[in-house]
This record gives sequence, structure tokens and C-alpha cells, in this order.
Amino acid sequence: MVRTARQIPNSGRVHPAHLAHPMHITAWFGAISLFLALFWLPVQADARGAPESFADLVEKLSPAVVNISTTQKIKASAQHGGEDPSFEFPPGSPFRDFFDKFNKRGGQPQRRATSLGSGFIISADGLVVTNNHVIESADKISVTLQDGEKFDAKLLGRDAKTDLALLKIESDHKLAFVNFGDSDKARVGDWVIAIGNPLGLGGTVTAGIVSARGRDIRSGPYDDFLQTDAPINKGNSGGPLFDMNGEVIGINTAILSPSGGSIGIGFSVPSNLAMNVIEQLREFGTTKRGWLGVQIQTVTPEIAEGLGLEKARGALVAGVMNDSPAEAAGMKTGDVIINFNSRDVSESRRLPRMVAETAVGKDVSVQVWRDGKEVSLTVRLGELEKVEKASLSTRGSGRKKSADSSQTIDELGMAMAAISPKLLEKFNIDADAKGVVITDIKKDSDAAEKRLRPGDVIVEVNQEPVKTPGDVARLVESAKEKGRRMVLLLVDQDGDMRFIPVRIGDG
Repeated sequence: MVRTARQIPNSGRVHPAHLAHPMHITAWFGAISLFLALFWLPVQADARGAPESFADLVEKLSPAVVNISTTQKIKASAQHGGEDPSFEFPPGSPFRDFFDKFNKRGGQPQRRATSLGSGFIISADGLVVTNNHVIESADKISVTLQDGEKFDAKLLGRDAKTDLALLKIESDHKLAFVNFGDSDKARVGDWVIAIGNPLGLGGTVTAGIVSARGRDIRSGPYDDFLQTDAPINKGNSGGPLFDMNGEVIGINTAILSPSGGSIGIGFSVPSNLAMNVIEQLREFGTTKRGWLGVQIQTVTPEIAEGLGLEKARGALVAGVMNDSPAEAAGMKTGDVIINFNSRDVSESRRLPRMVAETAVGKDVSVQVWRDGKEVSLTVRLGELEKVEKASLSTRGSGRKKSADSSQTIDELGMAMAAISPKLLEKFNIDADAKGVVITDIKKDSDAAEKRLRPGDVIVEVNQEPVKTPGDVARLVESAKEKGRRMVLLLVDQDGDMRFIPVRIGDG
């Protein structure tokens, strides 16, 4: 393409005389025009400028956005020993005697706490979506429309894990509503509009862009937030984030701010995560999530090297729960789940959402990395809600005593010993623990840097169970002979199973 611009007479050197000639001028303009047509115009066609106005879109969407207020009764005695918290009385005061007698008669004053938030209507018959934290612990929920019409709302269901709630209001006429869009299509840089009730002002519109996708702010197990710089503040919680098609692609949930006000960092639950939850709340009044029954952790580059993976990916199984779908399918501690239900698992935090969004009782294909190759399994998912309080780590029953004495493994910078009653008591280790107890760690070792500590129990080395320090030494030596720089330890830290890669010697 560049050559076309240089196709001029003679040697290609441009002189003023050449430019003065009409034919040469025509050739230059033709070349420049062709260059612009080939390079500039396609860029112009793809670029989308700022909208001239959001007014038409806002006018259409606003009637479906609502203000939500809640009230909660609070007994003064709960926090102030039965006295009116507004007053303090000196000893012997007649007013103190009066309030003491009043409280004994069961007449403790009650205060009513009020909170404000936002929401939006998703059906003509009055289904309203908001955040769980907006309505949590409320005795009464009220929904106010844009035109001032007010309704008492019924709570159909809520989900703390995604901070979503579904309400129902009854009206004698059809209500304006909005539809969910496809949040997966939202790109960083796309325009968005937030409408809500910031600071109790009601009906406030702000605009911005999608700043980032897939944010994990550690608020729950399924974090996958859209980040936006559209200003949102306290009271915007539960309100919608719209794309330019007027569809809800997010539910405004949290802000990052040292002052409590907007600094341009807000987070919204993506619609593709919310829709499944909202549908379950509508149908069941609660969520029914798929359950696999494994404890997982991140596959780091070091762990990937230790397992023979070409790159860090997937979710490392650190524990398999007894009587779980994973156990029934033959899944093992040390497997790396790289594909679930025909979807690649790019990183461990993606797996919980994949499992949760899959129907309970469904047979799902799972590919795991095991012993240097891919293995296919089929898992029939259980229901998470039925096992919420169950432990996610596998703990054996009973153990065999070993006569092995304490031993120092210089290559790992650790001293260890077989489990004994004395060590169980010293380090407060569960009586049914299996493995080898770490008794000392060199301060400058890789093990110390990885936060291993005396009292931790090494359960496996390179996915082989160990019972004595001799087992550990043998497996470390085997890894050295194979040219490996790391060994992968499965460690029981206060009942929490974790894989920890430790460098051999100076690595």
C-alpha cells in the first residue's frame, strides 16, 4: 500500500518542479486519496463517538427504575441496656427510676432504622430486582415509582452470594419494565448509563464507560464484576447499568472509595450472572446451584511446572469431599480440572461459577490433567444448598503409628517427624491426621517464604502419600534425579488442604 503513494515519475525523488506540474499534482492527490481510503476510512467506520445526548434513552428507561426504602425495628435495650439512648442520668435521678420501671413493664422504646436503595422492574406484573444488602433484615420494604406511586413490596427471595434480591409489587395496571441484555458482549470502552437513587435524591442519571471486566473484589465466591466509571454513590445499590440499546447489563452493587463518594470506580453484577439467579429466586424462592464437592486452588506457574502442564491453567483439586459427586466420578486430589461441561477452565476462580450455573442432577463431562495426561470423567452434579455446612476437605479416619524418628531434609530446609501423640498435643493436630509433621523450618528457605510452619502436616509429595520423613526424602531425591526443580507438597494447615510448591535446594 505504501508503494502506491510512491509511484511517481522519474527516480521517486520529489522536487518542487515535479509538484508544480499538473500531472504530478494529480498523481499525488490520487495517491493520498487512495491511502486515506485504505487506511483512514475503515478506522473512522469502526470508531463510535460520544452520543449527542442520552435524553431519549433516559426518558424511555426511567419509568422502570424505582426507589427502594426499608424500615427495621430496633429495640433501644439491645444496644443501650434498656435505657433511652438519647439521655444519660446521674445516679439517683428520678428520671432513671422512671425509665427503669418503664422497662420492667416491657415498655422498651423502639427505634426504626431506614435505608434507601435502588431497583428496577423486569416484568409488567411487578417483579423488581435489587441488591440483597439493600433489603437485608428489613421489616418492611417500599417501592416508589418515578411518578411517585408507592407500593409495599413482598420479598420473593434473596441470594447473599451474588448480593441479589427479587421483590414483587401488586398494581392494578401494567408497569413499565426493562429487559436484561448480554453482559458478555459489553466491551471495555462501551458507553453505559446508571440510573438510581444516590444519597436518597431519586431519579439520578449518570453516564460513563465500561472500565474493566471480570473484576474480583473478594465479596463472594462468584465475583465477576463489570467495572464502570459512571458515577454511582450510596443509594445507587440495586440500580441498573444500561447499555446503549437500553438493556440492563449490570446491577450496580459496590463502589471503591476512601471517602464514601464516587471516585469513578464502581462495580456491577453482570446480567449473565444475575439472570440465572433471578430466575431461580422467582421459581423456587431460593437458589439451586450445582455442586461438585471439591476444594480447589490456583494453578501457579510453579505448580504447573511440577505437574507437567505446559502453562498455568485450570483449577487444582486440593481435596475431594466424601460422598460427593466428584468422588463418585473418580476425581482425585491433585487433578487439575481444565475443562468443565465443554468449557475451558482458564483459571480456578472461573470454576465455581461454571458449576453453580449448571443444573442440579445434570451429567457433565469433565476433563482433568492427571499424571501427565488428560483424563475424561462424567459427573452428576448435586445441590450446593444441601451441603453448605459440609467440610470441603477430605479427612481420613484412623492412622498407623510409625517408628520413624525425626529427620532433616536439607533440600527443603525442613525438619519433620512421623505423627505421634506428643506432636498431636504439641501442635494441636487432629487425631485422625495423616502424613508427616513439620517440626522446624530454616528461616531463609523457600518453604519459609511459602509460609509453611511447624505443625503443618505434609500429606503428599508429588501426589504420592507419605507416612514418614523417609518417604519425603525418597520422593525429593526421585524428583532431583528427574531434573525437577520443585516438589509439590499437599499440606494440611489447621484442617485446610493446600498444594504448595517448594524449591529443591537452591533450585
